[in-house]
Amino acid sequence: MTKIAVVFYSTYGTNHDMAKIAAEAAEAAGAEVRLLRVRETAPKEIVEGQDAWKAQQTKMDDIPEVTPDDMDWADGYFFSAPTRYGVVASQMRAFIDTLGPLWQKGGLADKTFTATTSAQNVHGGQETTLISLYTTVMHWGSIIVAPGYTSEVLFESGGNPYGFSAQAGKLDATGEKAIRHQAERLVAMTKKIRG
Repeated sequence: MTKIAVVFYSTYGTNHDMAKIAAEAAEAAGAEVRLLRVRETAPKEIVEGQDAWKAQQTKMDDIPEVTPDDMDWADGYFFSAPTRYGVVASQMRAFIDTLGPLWQKGGLADKTFTATTSAQNVHGGQETTLISLYTTVMHWGSIIVAPGYTSEVLFESGGNPYGFSAQAGKLDATGEKAIRHQAERLVAMTKKIRG
């Protein structure tokens, strides 16, 4: 069975919701899925000083934190994290930076990868965030599975060929369809590549 790790970081809930949709779609497409969250690296006093941030952390308590072992296990990856200043949130970057030993032994090579993101406003750097993630995975030797324009839903949801992006807190039914399509495409391509 194709194994997909859905790895996300979420501050206020948008990327958590996107990751859950992706995980459900990947399972429905026949994959074994692990829904995994990235560890919070912001100081505890900062997180607890914002009610919405603190509530989101509590909401995710039952979701396991991703480890390099999960990355080694998976045949493909679906990442989702917010945009921060035109690149991925530092929490996701901190996790990626722990993967050196796995990368050095080739444990990330020849695996599929796709990503989604969100930002506070419509032009908040979403595309550069996705491209920066794809640049990273090129170093891994992973195979990028961007959605491109492979479905009408991509046009309906804003037309981002790099990966779905949402305005924070405004995930709608069309966006959900785009995420499902992206997850289904990841599973289908992973099956073709991995056999």
